[in-house]
Amino acid sequence: MKFLFASDSLKGTISSEKTVELLTRAAQEVFENCECIGVPIADGGEGTTDAVVKATEGEKIEVLVHGPLMRLEKSYYGKLDAERVIVEMAAASGLPMVELEARNPLKTTSFGTGELLKAAIEAGFKSITIAIGGSATNDGGMGCMRALGMRFLDAQGNELEGKGEDLIKVRKIDTSQMDQRIKDIDFTVMCDVNNPLCGENGATYTFGRQKGGTPQILDELEAGMRNYRNVIIQEYGIDPDKIPGAGAAGGIGAAFSVFLKANLKSGIEAILDLIHFDRLLEGVSLVVTGEGCTDWQSCFGKVVQGVGKRCQKYKVPAVALVGSMGQGATDIFKYGIASIVTTVNAVMSLEEALENAEILYYEGALRLFRLLKAGVDIKISEG
Repeated sequence: MKFLFASDSLKGTISSEKTVELLTRAAQEVFENCECIGVPIADGGEGTTDAVVKATEGEKIEVLVHGPLMRLEKSYYGKLDAERVIVEMAAASGLPMVELEARNPLKTTSFGTGELLKAAIEAGFKSITIAIGGSATNDGGMGCMRALGMRFLDAQGNELEGKGEDLIKVRKIDTSQMDQRIKDIDFTVMCDVNNPLCGENGATYTFGRQKGGTPQILDELEAGMRNYRNVIIQEYGIDPDKIPGAGAAGGIGAAFSVFLKANLKSGIEAILDLIHFDRLLEGVSLVVTGEGCTDWQSCFGKVVQGVGKRCQKYKVPAVALVGSMGQGATDIFKYGIASIVTTVNAVMSLEEALENAEILYYEGALRLFRLLKAGVDIKISEG
């Protein structure tokens, strides 16, 4: 019997890599002669580069960048092979890089993400995948594009820094100094939202509050984002509000789509392609995936859904071992997940569950494999 383990992390308690270790130990305790393979996995947020580099036996390349507040920070991107790299926005322009009291999306920039891209371009890579989860910015991607040579000019022709507060000042976009190598590069952006750039469901009002935006700041940013959108329409003839995902990560989805002609793709789908997940399914008897809490949101681009759909496609059974279940959890059964087992085994507080997460996960894995063995024994006894 051959098992494949591909679980998301259980945030704040168990890493994706640790789930592989615990599942392997439990499987080998129940099945004497089983083969276990595992792959760390993520869906495009913080930790995505580490998971993909580990899964592909790649290499982390360190780069000094300017963070969201333009302070020098140590960052990195992941080299997967001679052609492909993965860049993580959270590693260069991430929210944890800004102290709580300093969070203000008027003052932050995605410049560091552009510096990571520039470093990968200068190293000669031709395929760049960008994970954009966890950003601290709401600058429409201006900072990122500025690092690649694009210039955003105000009414007097002065170049803007590319912070959120500069959105309202943009009058012209100058691409004459843009790195020409960009035209030969295939950009893929991991994006699991369909938000437009502007409006009630746009970048600012949907994501700005969690980045430190007060109602007054959000109104100011929204006015700026509308101005930015209008300049793009004027100069490119493209309305970012008609591009699904343009509002992702503070509007950087619009910049990647319009300026870099990037392909916006589901984060988990991009990850599964990068690690050649379909090949890993060959000869597998069962896949075990999972996450911290399975609920209705799990069916919208999360790891469990992505893994389940691939298993469904190749007719490989899959189950999920999760911390807990919420409203709509069983909707995941439509996407190739045969059943869900929770790690919590009694009435307990959240604090108690988190404190004992590892032993609860291991015991949950044992229950899962014992149930599976019972099914195998039934099949054998029936001939």
